[in-house]
Amino acid sequence: MAARRSGAYDAIIIGGGHNGLVCAFYLVRAGYKVRVLERRAIVGGAAVTEEFAPGFRNSTASYTVSLLHPRIIADMKLADRGYRVIERPISNFLPQPDGGYLKLGGGIERTAQEFAKFSLRDARRLPAYYAALEAVADVLRDLVLKAPPNVGDGAKTLVDAVRQSRRIAALSIEQQRDILDLLMKSARTFLDGWFESDAVKAAFGFDAVVGNYASPDTPGSAYVLLHHVFGEVNGRKGEWGHVVGGMGTITRAMAAVLADMGVEISLEMPVTAVLVDGTRAVGVRLESGEELLGDAIIANVGPKLLYRQLCDPVDLPADFLRRIDSFKTGSGTFRMNVALSALPDFSCLPGEGEHHRSGIVIAPTLNYMDRAFLDAKRDGWSKQPIVEMLIPSTIDDGLAPPGAHVASLFCQQFAPVLPDGRSWDDEREAAADTIVETVERHAPGFARSVIARQIHSPLDLERKFGLTGGDIMHGNMTLDQLWSARPVLGHGAYRGPIKGLYMCGAGTHPGGGVTGAPGHNAARAVLADGSLIGRWLGRR
Repeated sequence: MAARRSGAYDAIIIGGGHNGLVCAFYLVRAGYKVRVLERRAIVGGAAVTEEFAPGFRNSTASYTVSLLHPRIIADMKLADRGYRVIERPISNFLPQPDGGYLKLGGGIERTAQEFAKFSLRDARRLPAYYAALEAVADVLRDLVLKAPPNVGDGAKTLVDAVRQSRRIAALSIEQQRDILDLLMKSARTFLDGWFESDAVKAAFGFDAVVGNYASPDTPGSAYVLLHHVFGEVNGRKGEWGHVVGGMGTITRAMAAVLADMGVEISLEMPVTAVLVDGTRAVGVRLESGEELLGDAIIANVGPKLLYRQLCDPVDLPADFLRRIDSFKTGSGTFRMNVALSALPDFSCLPGEGEHHRSGIVIAPTLNYMDRAFLDAKRDGWSKQPIVEMLIPSTIDDGLAPPGAHVASLFCQQFAPVLPDGRSWDDEREAAADTIVETVERHAPGFARSVIARQIHSPLDLERKFGLTGGDIMHGNMTLDQLWSARPVLGHGAYRGPIKGLYMCGAGTHPGGGVTGAPGHNAARAVLADGSLIGRWLGRR
């Protein structure tokens, strides 16, 4: 029996994550009829808040905010829908092996005083380091909402490249050297050029391994450090914070905006194929067999999932498929949420304090981070993994019952695929035990306080959220997979080789994190093409 066909829509978006919702907003604002198709029973992709134990709610995957672009927040009027961010009193708290600790953040003067406990030289160099990083971050901010020059577009490529390079050309030669350093060097080499204290270098180097299955010695890891500082919270550049109600507040607010605009968001509707007629995408096939038709098909999924699972290989050039196969995924991330009967009490800083409202980072040195990566490559994970813990219930009491707490455990350097044919299905509990034991060493009694836990191994992240290899960035953030080369050179401007098929996920520029930028930029690409097609066909 022939499949039932429905439609047609101006645009169909595959995936109801935040980028898909942002893309839908800008298209609907321009007059498009849009339908969003989400595989899960909840909208939001990896930016969701869910109850994982009776009375305990938390951000399930994505867990903290900074990179969501202010223009998108303003355009969608998210504050009117309950979007509110509470800033951290300090950025991070790092227990040290000698029984001490380092606090990062709370203002440059306070951070310098903290650094002086470890190195007077490092404290003196801090203002210059921040100034250098901020100058480069400003360049990145300027590029975030712009489509990269697409190699192969002839004169347009050159014009776009000249326009986007003006900001770099205006920098001093010293600042241009900083850009080169951050793009090419390892985090260790970059930080060695500024600081001498192991603790200070670890405080900044941690950002280089977040969502990055690599060592701080890996060339290019300095860029990942930069990627995590170009955001802002409440107008304060480089800051991170907690969204009241968890990350799901963001996507629920976006979905509410779209509902008021008449957008149809369909849940529990997995897409199994992109329909192609000749050389153009014309619709999608659902798991039910129903086919929906649309002028533009926009994928808010990773490039590998899109082109290897939803597209027929006969519709794609062989060289493109080969490069998609070699597109690197796997962020080495293991994500847990735990329900706690009490706050963790740290040996190095007993009692409740501002450190409980910051990012608690167990990764005291760059050598520690390097060993965690090397152990993961050899054994699957380290007995001393990298752990960042946030306890949002300290500032958002609606997430846990009175007197209890929830904690996000974001953990790095867990092999996307375990060696020797082992399966994460068999070893996820043991890895989770290792993470709890790691926190226990710094906060005795933590293990006893765990009431319940939710575990997401790399395989769980792939199955639940569609993140290939468990990659929270939709693809490694390496130089060969950035800007015009994300995901493939010649297709770095949100358009793939199939006409009418677009990409709006984090596998495109500017990459991972809850930014909304890929969705915004993809919508601009669709609108630009729609305008040209309309003038040609007389349809729009």
